[in-house]
Amino acid sequence: MLPRENWGKKADFLFSVIGYAVDLGNVWRFPYICYQNGGGAFLIPYLLMAVFGGIPLFYMELAIGQYHRNGAISIWRKICPIFKGIGYAICIISLFVAFYYNTIMSWAVYYLYFSFTTELPWARCNNGWNTLNCTNYFHKKNTTWTKSSTSPAEEFFTRKVLQVHRSSGLGDLGGVSWQLALCLLFIFTVVYFSIWKGVKTSGKVVRVTATFPYVVLVILLIRGATLPGAWRGILFYIKPEWSKLLTRQVWVDAAAQVFFSLGPGFGVLLAFASYNKFNNNFYKDALVTSAINCMTSLFSGCVIFTVLGYMAEMRNEKVEDVAKDTGASLLFITYAEAIATMPGSTFFAIIFFVMLITLGLDSTFAGLEGVVTAVLDEYAELLRNRREWLVLGLVIGGAYVVKLFEEYATGAAVITVVFLEAIAVSWFYGMKRFCRDIKEMLGFSPGWFWQICWVAISPIFLMVRLTSGLRFSLWHCVWVCERSSGTYVLIKMSTYLPFKHSQEIPPLNFHHHLYEDLANCPRSNVKITSHRFGCPVL
Repeated sequence: MLPRENWGKKADFLFSVIGYAVDLGNVWRFPYICYQNGGGAFLIPYLLMAVFGGIPLFYMELAIGQYHRNGAISIWRKICPIFKGIGYAICIISLFVAFYYNTIMSWAVYYLYFSFTTELPWARCNNGWNTLNCTNYFHKKNTTWTKSSTSPAEEFFTRKVLQVHRSSGLGDLGGVSWQLALCLLFIFTVVYFSIWKGVKTSGKVVRVTATFPYVVLVILLIRGATLPGAWRGILFYIKPEWSKLLTRQVWVDAAAQVFFSLGPGFGVLLAFASYNKFNNNFYKDALVTSAINCMTSLFSGCVIFTVLGYMAEMRNEKVEDVAKDTGASLLFITYAEAIATMPGSTFFAIIFFVMLITLGLDSTFAGLEGVVTAVLDEYAELLRNRREWLVLGLVIGGAYVVKLFEEYATGAAVITVVFLEAIAVSWFYGMKRFCRDIKEMLGFSPGWFWQICWVAISPIFLMVRLTSGLRFSLWHCVWVCERSSGTYVLIKMSTYLPFKHSQEIPPLNFHHHLYEDLANCPRSNVKITSHRFGCPVL
């Protein structure tokens, strides 16, 4: 086996993990989820889910990655071979997320290009792409806003950037936008040259990309707090609605936000930790980075809602009416429109879109590094000295159907992967063995709190979150199946990979291979009680 590469400095690892965990979701998803689920009251289920679910699983992934020093695929040979399919599923999910972020970043690059003007183009209605419904209520007095009215920022995003008016829907994707294609090429180039030589190069780059967003967030918060109506937005953001705590959806959304924000289940933490020194204190790393991630989410909410309060003041509307935009629309329409009305709009637009690019780059670096590490470890002999070509092949893959990826490509799949991972480590690999591994690295064993979370509490949270996504509406089922079937087929196929030891998998031999894999689990007290079902007694 080739000697394992290590991080140049401990700070490189910390910045990489922080940059991975703090992504675009902290800026656009958390504020919306928070105000929608009771404002300040949402912090109670959010913190509980983080303490009992997200942080323990974050801690677990760092531990197994640092101890076994393997990527997301080959690591399961050392834990329990039957779960090797998890590694392939992780790689597929990580690629989906990387493609998605590449596209979002290309939009930000496009906006950044148009920001180098004295007047931002999404601040006026006299452009070639504008329609008769374009209404600029900031530059005109006594302007009437009707249901058919659209803002110049909305038309810039939908008609100039996305050009959705040229497509009738998902079945008619239209041609390639050469402007966005060039932006994607720029992103591909940056990503490739940042990770092609491994963590020693990406670790240096991420020192800038992980810290720059905090500088921009502070600047935007100071500017936003001085705008008229800013405190309306802050009060709307943090005002608690205690009755929401009695609804099931609040707790489900809190669990989803924690798990997707901290990021277990994408193979990134496994990959990053595998490059640590054996005795690195990953326990402290897990606590520090998790705390920074949660605080960043809260801080980002303040930044966003000061501007939403300002927009509500200018439009003479309620904050909840302005805050109805979510996801990319919140950043590329609502926030971009607010920036266009500020003095010094060019400066704020430039730093804002550079911040979005750096947030996306951190997540893309991490996701692709997780896949590269997994593939190189699994096929070490075949891909020896070919890392650069592997990285190039992964980077140039693309996806334009962003909404499809955002809604269906990863959601339930990630929760399923994390659930199976928690079960595999705590039940099959064994808690005693796992705690012994941690003691060997840190000099002390994890306490009862962590063990109970790994064995029971975290898996229960994940199972509840997974089952909460089930709907029995016929229309909803057809909608989801049509759009997510490809993802689930790929992931389902990958879970069969660990069961095969020959060129094909005869259906009648499936349970035989299942029996063999269970028997090969490192945990010595695993027993097979049913050849038919392959059920172990723990």
